[in-house]
Amino acid sequence: MTQHLTVVEHPLVQHKLSKMRDKDTSTASFRQLLREISHLLAYEVTRELAMTTQKVETPLEEMDAPILDGKKLALVSILRAGNGLLDGILDLIPAARVGFVGLYRDEETLQPVQYYFKVPEALEDRLVIAVDPMLATGNSSAAAIDLLKQAGARNIRFLCLLAAPEGVARMAEAHPDVPIVTAALDSHLNEKGYIVPGLGDAGDRMFGTK
Repeated sequence: MTQHLTVVEHPLVQHKLSKMRDKDTSTASFRQLLREISHLLAYEVTRELAMTTQKVETPLEEMDAPILDGKKLALVSILRAGNGLLDGILDLIPAARVGFVGLYRDEETLQPVQYYFKVPEALEDRLVIAVDPMLATGNSSAAAIDLLKQAGARNIRFLCLLAAPEGVARMAEAHPDVPIVTAALDSHLNEKGYIVPGLGDAGDRMFGTK
């Protein structure tokens, strides 16, 4: 565990992740587990949000109660698999602004190709949480963060379900200022750029595609 990388070792996170790794877990169960685990990961990635107070009148007296400070945070899904994490986090932070970065990985070069980009305004004044279940080579993730920085984002965190050492190293090199929160740091990437032991293709398992 480093300052750049936080592995969430909570028992519920690890239990749900193990069920998601099982190749016999159905699409419906996989999707539900991802939504549930995203709640728990969101708890960690939002741990240090800025706070202020406002006066609230309880049934007994008036008090200065803690509330979130600043502009509403921005959640940015790296399509398409990022939407699985996004939905769960929105359960907890329904007022968050939402953006999308469309990238697909060229199967020959393993390099990211952009096809869509739409994000909220005033990113420079918001905490931006980029979400993608798999941090594999790190190329797509680093490219997505590049785009967010070009759009003005200065305070960015990256949330993923699984990370490979290669992806963590790539992100640390390209964006050392972006902390990573994940449920597990796996062993390595195979020759096709998949995380091992991993859980297969998160998008395919979530949406029932091949």
